[in-house]
Amino acid sequence: MDTFSISRVNNNEYSILYLNGFLDAHTAPELENEIEKLIQEGRFKIVVNFNDLNYISSAGLGVFMGFIEDIRKNGGDIKMCSMSPKIFRVFDLLGFPTLYDIVEEENKAIELFKN
Repeated sequence: MDTFSISRVNNNEYSILYLNGFLDAHTAPELENEIEKLIQEGRFKIVVNFNDLNYISSAGLGVFMGFIEDIRKNGGDIKMCSMSPKIFRVFDLLGFPTLYDIVEEENKAIELFKN
């Protein structure tokens, strides 16, 4: 079975989630739980780094849509970075680049919170 893991780094104003492996219907609840924890902690500025993500399904995409309203309502956002071309194509096909900031490098995603 394909594995999925998340690691988190908290800085003063923002949190970075590093996704690893396969994000699908079986593993999406792990990402949901992690984002719920961030919201409960009042951490609404979130960078998601996809560098080590090999696969994402519609269930994985749905996690981001499920939380964005609450996060933005609290003055935060989800910035995405470091997607492989394969992962970006999935997001692009579903129109995510019009809804989210998707950049190549993590430091650029962080900079977007400073503007």
